[in-house]
Amino acid sequence: MQAEIIAVGTEILLGQIDNTNASYVARGLADLGISVFHQQVVGDNGPRLDDAVSLAEQRSDLVVVMGGLGPTKDDLTKQIVARHLDRTLVEDEIAIKKIKLHYQQSDRLMGDSDRLQALYISGGHPLSNPTGMAVGDFIHQENWADFLVLPGPPRELMAMFSSEVVPLLKQTYLQLDHLTSRVLRFFGIGEAALARKLDDLISEQTNPTLATYAKDAEVTLRLTASGPSIQTNEARLDELEQQVKARVGDFLYGYGDDNSLVEVVIKRLIKANLTLTAAESLTAGLFQSTIGEVPGVSAIFPGGFVTYAAAAKTQLIGVPQATIAAHGVVSEATAKAMAQQARHVLKTDIGISFTGVAGPEALEGQPAGTVWIGLSMLNQPVIAREFHFSDDRQLNRRRAVMNGLNLILRSLPTEK
Repeated sequence: MQAEIIAVGTEILLGQIDNTNASYVARGLADLGISVFHQQVVGDNGPRLDDAVSLAEQRSDLVVVMGGLGPTKDDLTKQIVARHLDRTLVEDEIAIKKIKLHYQQSDRLMGDSDRLQALYISGGHPLSNPTGMAVGDFIHQENWADFLVLPGPPRELMAMFSSEVVPLLKQTYLQLDHLTSRVLRFFGIGEAALARKLDDLISEQTNPTLATYAKDAEVTLRLTASGPSIQTNEARLDELEQQVKARVGDFLYGYGDDNSLVEVVIKRLIKANLTLTAAESLTAGLFQSTIGEVPGVSAIFPGGFVTYAAAAKTQLIGVPQATIAAHGVVSEATAKAMAQQARHVLKTDIGISFTGVAGPEALEGQPAGTVWIGLSMLNQPVIAREFHFSDDRQLNRRRAVMNGLNLILRSLPTEK
């Protein structure tokens, strides 16, 4: 079964807001075994919306129209879809009571246009809105495309989709195969390089399928299997994942859409009860700010240092002046000393350091993008790694943080 998503809103068409609803609905439909083959974005214009609906129903089994359900003149979605289907609009009793109560409680006068939010298409199934006023609608048609009409505000759409739409679609389309996805996350390899190493798996894919996606400083790989049961799909995904790991497993760090390298690292440290501190120069606290976003990090992170100037490296953590004088601040020796001294000062299991040239100007004869990351771990030799990034200052700082996290992860004992 295939679906099509139509997002309604001039602000989306003009790029003033991101179309986050489409990705959310597409993922939700995929989890139900419904594939999204097409997406359209239409402004608040009746004739063009009607054209989009006409095209969608000719090539899709389910048409999902999002947005345009409010009380203003440019909210035309229900009116256009109803006219297209040659149906009338009727008022949902529960929704109109909710709207009236809202205006009574806020001591405001309810206008005639506000009643529009309680309308749904006759013969359809009204969908209640847990977080808003506009009622949604599901129109099931024999031998023709079904229609799903949803509100535009993401908070309202997501609540309605999870509480109303998912159970209804499951009941309506019981015969569908299950669709199961698994997301693998990689760091240290680009999308093109990953695709090359998996070229034959991608070009010969049938079921399961796999697709690469470039993210901010990392790459994800989505594996998707279709079958009569989730158990069958999981077995198929396990087999494909083993093939993937045999080729690029060294770059795999985690799983899932809602995951990140920093979350994986901090959770591993918490699980192993390994404490961490940092001494930052070019990143100026960005590493500590990044790990601070992970709940529970206080269990393993007592604090750290921002040692931007050479004097601060000596005064705050005790990097020998002789080391800086002999090697410079952008050096392997200074990176090692920063990591080791920071760990000694706070008596942690791990100390990491960042020193280099953020850019755009050179420093100590080193070009912009030159970065040294030091790592000191209890009972292990101190190490430092050199990286060469671009001349983009902010990008260099973010890349340094990500590579620092990866260096920690790769230095931890392998989980059993």
